[in-house]
Amino acid sequence: MRKIITFIALGAAFMASSCVKSEIEDQAGYGMLSVEMSIGQQTRALSQEQLFGTAKVNIYKADFSGLVRSYVYSDTPSEIYLAADSYRVDVIAGEAVAQKPAVASWDSKSYKGSKAFDIVAGQMTSVQVEATVNNAVTKVSFDSTVQENFQDGYTMTMALSDETASSLVYSSDKSGAEGYFIIDGLFEPSFTWTFTGNLKKDGSAFTKTGVISGVEAGKLYNMNLMYTVKDGDIQFSLSVDRTTDVIDDTIVFEPVSTGLAASSVFEIWAKHATLHADVDAETAAGATIEFAYSYDNSTWNRAAAVADPSSEGSYKAEIKGLEPGKTYTYKLMINDEQVGDALQFTTEDAPNLPNASFEYASTVAGASYYKFYDPNCGVAEGQTMFWGSGNGEGSEGVNGSASMNIVITYIDTNDKVHGNQSVLAETSSMAGFLAAGNLFTGQFNGLVGTSGGKVNFGRPWTSRPSALKIWCKYKTGKIDIINNNNLGVSTSDYDRAQIKVAIGTWNYKTYGGTKESPVHINTTDEKTFVDFYTDPSTVANGDIIIYNDGYSINKAAKVSATTSTWVEYVIPLNYHTLTAYPTHIVISCAASQFGDYFTGYDGSQLWLDHFEFIYE
Repeated sequence: MRKIITFIALGAAFMASSCVKSEIEDQAGYGMLSVEMSIGQQTRALSQEQLFGTAKVNIYKADFSGLVRSYVYSDTPSEIYLAADSYRVDVIAGEAVAQKPAVASWDSKSYKGSKAFDIVAGQMTSVQVEATVNNAVTKVSFDSTVQENFQDGYTMTMALSDETASSLVYSSDKSGAEGYFIIDGLFEPSFTWTFTGNLKKDGSAFTKTGVISGVEAGKLYNMNLMYTVKDGDIQFSLSVDRTTDVIDDTIVFEPVSTGLAASSVFEIWAKHATLHADVDAETAAGATIEFAYSYDNSTWNRAAAVADPSSEGSYKAEIKGLEPGKTYTYKLMINDEQVGDALQFTTEDAPNLPNASFEYASTVAGASYYKFYDPNCGVAEGQTMFWGSGNGEGSEGVNGSASMNIVITYIDTNDKVHGNQSVLAETSSMAGFLAAGNLFTGQFNGLVGTSGGKVNFGRPWTSRPSALKIWCKYKTGKIDIINNNNLGVSTSDYDRAQIKVAIGTWNYKTYGGTKESPVHINTTDEKTFVDFYTDPSTVANGDIIIYNDGYSINKAAKVSATTSTWVEYVIPLNYHTLTAYPTHIVISCAASQFGDYFTGYDGSQLWLDHFEFIYE
């Protein structure tokens, strides 16, 4: 964007050295300066010849005691004699030196540069001055949404806030054009902007104004004007981008009418929602502002609206206790009277996990161990695989630990809290190889020799629960197999169980799994392990560590408790983002927390039953 004009004070290159020396000696106490100007790029409004012919060269004493010389470039002497001293040369070209300069113009630019130099008696001084665009430059672009929502004839006027009131009017055919303002010499210059237009929807006039203060010469003020619906709030936005050290500025145009503003889709949950309204200051003064809402248009509830500090004139309320999967109608009530039209929203569904009490299971064909679904059960949620285990599926899928005669996950019909059975995950070992009892959403992907296994974690999931409630029972002993010395545990420590839950947007192409189960883990390769607390694709997560004598939820302090009997635990989900829907869910239950590192107690037992999501 920079246009450069170079002014060069040249020395002996333009004259015979012997001649120059004798001329300087004749002027005792003086040195000589020779000025020549070249132009790097041409402006549209002035030709190169015009720039050469009209540029000004002003020479000042460096102590600002006064102007020493002033020339029009075309009349500048080939040699300028100056008394030995310190000076500054200013060069000015373009529109700023016109007889009647246009303070605001679409194509007439001004250039300025300064350079300090010293004159030494009996010597020549060569000075190069770089002059750059000295205007405050505006560039206003209309987003397509302006054309879509306004009738023809809308304009954006940029004007200097001074006595000149010089302005440029941006219309649709000027969108993206640069405008040039001369501000040199003005005291604290600023821009005022005014947008005017008529809305297509009802033909009503719309006008907004504002100020951009601290305007500086040589800066580009690049503005984009949009008419958007952001979280249901109709607004204009005007941004001033930093290009050449320009300070960023954002100006938000708020609607002038009082009424409801639609909520973002992410603000509507299964059992709670955030509602918004715009209320002008005059209406809001001393008024009672509420939202009334109902899903049957018969029974109406009320929620008090509070001012939203993030946006002047905006009000909001978070309403709770809603019914999942219901369409609600809501109204803005001011002093007990409806204002504006009613709007609607539909709450999210609140599904629970399939086969959450593990009632549907069947033995693998030709084997005596279980897979945790039953194709012949006649119930949709239990007919296909949602839960998997390290047992594998042998002849029906891939081999797991059961193919090595290590069965680590069972059905227990004798010990349960809900229905006919529970799942028992039991850590076992053979010849020093430890396999942690486990249950997870996903599918076992195969053995890695005799040293580990591969798992594809995750199942499709789109709802946003608040917490996971589970029933567990845990029996364990002191760690007796350690295959990793960097875990901070020893044989004097008891083994502990861990259950992780996470919802996220994991892409199988990035995480190595499949479309159904996108997160691939190889227990022999720690680089494949995922920390859901820091993982960028995780929307929300939580976990619990169950000890022999207590538990810890979401890295909180350990709570002392008896864990060897059935206990109901609630694991809150901590949301990393509130503006995304998940695509998959990962639940991983392990009887030995460090089973992926082949460390634990041979015999740790974790019973699992009746998983239930909580929606709030």
